[in-house]
Amino acid sequence: MARYTEATCRLCRREGMKLFLKGDRCYTDKCAFARRSYAPGQHGASKKKISNYGQQLREKQKAKRIYGILEGQFRKYYERAERTRGITGENLLMLLELRLDNVVYRLGYGASRNEARQLVTHGHFLVNGHRVDIPSYKVSVNDVITVCDNSKSTEKFKTFAENPKPLPKWLTVNAESFSGTVVALPAREDIDVPVNETLIVELYSK
Repeated sequence: MARYTEATCRLCRREGMKLFLKGDRCYTDKCAFARRSYAPGQHGASKKKISNYGQQLREKQKAKRIYGILEGQFRKYYERAERTRGITGENLLMLLELRLDNVVYRLGYGASRNEARQLVTHGHFLVNGHRVDIPSYKVSVNDVITVCDNSKSTEKFKTFAENPKPLPKWLTVNAESFSGTVVALPAREDIDVPVNETLIVELYSK
């Protein structure tokens, strides 16, 4: 499975903002962006004027890095969003939010999307009673995501249950049964990622 394996903190520095790719570490003094907020590389600290194309490219790269996917996969999401009725940019973010690894993260099972992706890959979750270990699996409205029985007793999942995260409106959670339900499709106002999806559409429309 293709995935980014280099230094994660470089991605935040390159985009000029915290993307919270390493969970709780991003809130501490150990965060690399807090110490060096300029882009990595020899000329990273120098100020450059960014063209319109550069702004569009940065928004696309930012979205890819937040959700932890590579170029080919992101392009397929865009093409699917373009074929879906509605606003292409909002459709794109909706499809990314409905990935199983992102839903697991939104439910509070993982300090970061990367950790949630790893938990899914290791087979800790059921979707409608069936084990799913594919992070890109697309969940649907009324799907129920449950922690496997063998995993509920582990210290990690107990910690997640005892420290619930704020939930978006399109999800509900039952801490006692270690489960969550997709009750609606995510609307744009419910997606708190710092991405201007319009610029991504402009980039791919050229």
